[in-house]
Amino acid sequence: MSNENLQRREAAERSALISTTSYDISLDVRQAADPAVPGYTSRSVITFTAEPGSSTFLDFIGSSVHSVLLNGKGLPVEDVVHGARIRLDNLRAENQVTVTGTALYSRSGEGMHRFVDPADGQCYLYTQYEPADARRVFANFEQPDLKATYTFHVTAPADWQVASNGAEANRTLLTSDPATACWDFATTLPMSTYITTVLAGPYFKAEDRWQATLDDGTRLDVPLALYCRASMAGSFDTDHLFDLTKKGLDFFNRLFDYPYPWGKYDQAFVPEYNLGAMENPGLVTFTESYVFTSRATDAQYQARANTLLHEMAHMWFGDLVTMQWWDDLWLKESFADYMGTLGVDRATDWDTAWVNFANKRKAWAYVQDQLPTTHPIVADIPDLEAAKQNFDGITYAKGASVLKQLVAYVGFDAFIAGSREYFRKHAYGNTSLADLLAALDAASGRELSGWARQWLQTSGISTLSLDFGSEDAAEGTTTDDDGTLGGVAIVQEATDPVTGREDLRPHRLRVGSYDFDADDALVRTGSIETDVAGARTELPQLAGQPRPALLLVNDDDLTYAKVRLDPASEATVRASLDRITDPMTRALCWTSLWNSARDGESPASLYVDAVAAFAPAETGIGVLLNVLDNATTAVERYTPLDSRDEVRSAFLAAAAAELDRATPGSDQQLAWARTLATLSRHDGSMLPRLRGLLDGSAAVEGLAVDAELRWHLWHALAANGQAGAEELDAELARDTTASGRAGHATAMASRPDPAVKAAAWDAAVHGTELSNQILTATISGLVTAPAALLEPYVEPYFDCLRTVWAGRSIEIASRIVRGLYPAAQDLAAGTRPEEHPVVQRTDEWLAANLDAPHALRRIIIEQRSHLMRALTAQAAVVNSSTPNQPAH
Repeated sequence: MSNENLQRREAAERSALISTTSYDISLDVRQAADPAVPGYTSRSVITFTAEPGSSTFLDFIGSSVHSVLLNGKGLPVEDVVHGARIRLDNLRAENQVTVTGTALYSRSGEGMHRFVDPADGQCYLYTQYEPADARRVFANFEQPDLKATYTFHVTAPADWQVASNGAEANRTLLTSDPATACWDFATTLPMSTYITTVLAGPYFKAEDRWQATLDDGTRLDVPLALYCRASMAGSFDTDHLFDLTKKGLDFFNRLFDYPYPWGKYDQAFVPEYNLGAMENPGLVTFTESYVFTSRATDAQYQARANTLLHEMAHMWFGDLVTMQWWDDLWLKESFADYMGTLGVDRATDWDTAWVNFANKRKAWAYVQDQLPTTHPIVADIPDLEAAKQNFDGITYAKGASVLKQLVAYVGFDAFIAGSREYFRKHAYGNTSLADLLAALDAASGRELSGWARQWLQTSGISTLSLDFGSEDAAEGTTTDDDGTLGGVAIVQEATDPVTGREDLRPHRLRVGSYDFDADDALVRTGSIETDVAGARTELPQLAGQPRPALLLVNDDDLTYAKVRLDPASEATVRASLDRITDPMTRALCWTSLWNSARDGESPASLYVDAVAAFAPAETGIGVLLNVLDNATTAVERYTPLDSRDEVRSAFLAAAAAELDRATPGSDQQLAWARTLATLSRHDGSMLPRLRGLLDGSAAVEGLAVDAELRWHLWHALAANGQAGAEELDAELARDTTASGRAGHATAMASRPDPAVKAAAWDAAVHGTELSNQILTATISGLVTAPAALLEPYVEPYFDCLRTVWAGRSIEIASRIVRGLYPAAQDLAAGTRPEEHPVVQRTDEWLAANLDAPHALRRIIIEQRSHLMRALTAQAAVVNSSTPNQPAH
């Protein structure tokens, strides 16, 4: 019986009947290192209250349930266990249930993940539960509003490191087996099931502590620990991570005026992680890709810092105060995303946090918010599968962007005061939107329900542009002979893609004026701040002012909106983007050019030209990496087939030239090297140079051709049929790391051989041996191929969807369904995007599978939308009137 997909209705009914008090969990993983042992013994002792005489159910997904004991009475397992649920009848006011069963080790990153390090053969375990996979490890009531205290006991090899949310209270060697020990952990404060955690294995551990006296005299002494696999210890920059952790704890404790409540603060960097990180109180888990074993850019270090502070903010937003149900997932994720960037900006030495937020995080939200599956920030989440799909750009980045807008609207001090009251009132409890709004209303003196309706309960993105009352459409300037502005207004367009209604939102923003100075730099010469409401907002402050070279709506990036440049401003940007001195302004102009290309408003080749012309002067490495990635997408997806080779060849030559010109050892040099390798997957002109970089015959001064870059280069060679299995196996022999194994899987599947593609398809779709990381790597290589090699898999893709979704975990099924969609398609001359065969086949599948799970349909609908956007962009043609060149 498949009953894993808990419904919101069922969760509400259950929490109306019961209230959980405590869990006592015992896990025996002493045999985890033996691959022939698929599972481990799990025992849950749960105390809870209930409506007398009522019935409810526990959640458990394992290989078997051995016994169920309710209030001292054994229940027949065969009668009470139904699929993923254990039925409990005739409950008392006070209850205790004990469930013993066998849980399974995972290779999907869900539940208790087991990983064998290819570098040394050591076995590592960690847990990951969000949104509802604690039930894969121990029996529980799996929903966020049934909080309880937790006491964990773990039996494991005595020479392992073992950790959990609570501090280690006791460790006892078993007299019957001195090679085995039992760890007992301190009982936690109340928390939800999905943020409990266990870590076990021969991890490297570093220790420190953070101590502080807060403004009210409260003294805090927080033990700190860092974990990673033993084979990565040499690359583990623990001093840097501890320093960042201490700065974050100091910042958030003072900002929130609520002392860190969870005792210790451990952080573990673990293999094959499905997320960037997870906010388990007392033991945060991160992807080990944040342990940089190869050369990393400053942008990568800053991104890691952002994630670390994002998770730390969750100790308050999400852990201390938790959403009632997944509808209000944004209550934790949007706040943590905002607070992570705020923390980097205010508590570290980086000064580009908000620039990178504007250029990267908001770009993610803009993409998500233009899909037909977009949703309000406060979403409708009817079940757990829907919850899994909503960890997206809306919940994270749009929500954080809207909070930034809210801060501009109510003021930072009022926002923080409301947050502090929210923590004090709801500590260790569960909340919904109304609870937060009540706190912010009181602190700001503003009634925010209207703001919430317009920003949190609608979907889609506003588009803002300037309208000139006496504008000459051809010139993009006023017709005044003296070069001054006439009437100027901000025009807002906003249609909710879900409801189809016009939903115009309030915006607090700035409009910046930019002109060339004596040194020919493009600098801000003026700025006005205004409230935008409705379809048209006049800007009388600009009337009669000299027409600047650039007028920028949403200067300083205060609001969440897509901005269209007026023709004269666009001409300035396309001619002089590198002369803009302000990093945020440059980032916003880059975003505007990219949106124009994505939307088919201008040919993708113009964006690639802009990147080739101006990216070499971009000093912000985060922005540079983003625009280079965008340019690669523009070449491979958005440029028409008949001109793609020419556009790619020109950009490839530019990348090679910039690799040679970049400062030796700089982040910019590494960025251009990676771009050269990525572009070369589809163009063989630079392959001799790539091979020279691998064998040292074509060295570039200062460029470290380390493991990560080497696999990028091998991927390009393999995709062009210039690297065989023997060479790739030899490279794997010299790089026995987990990332090396993934790089090898990608390169092997990239080879343009029908037999190779068939084997990769079979392993991904029909096999079950690939772990989550290797599955993704294999799919990445498989889809790196000429269209002719992938065309035979279009029909098998649609044929397998229902089977894959039914037979695999939601994490693995989602990776397969999303990754293997036939997205790399070209628009035939004289046809419309909606006439493309893959679009039509997608529509046929959707029409024939109306009963398919909502989460599966959502992925297919999103992939169709991405394909339609690419085909629409390919259809864009150069306007007969190109943007005017500004005088300066």
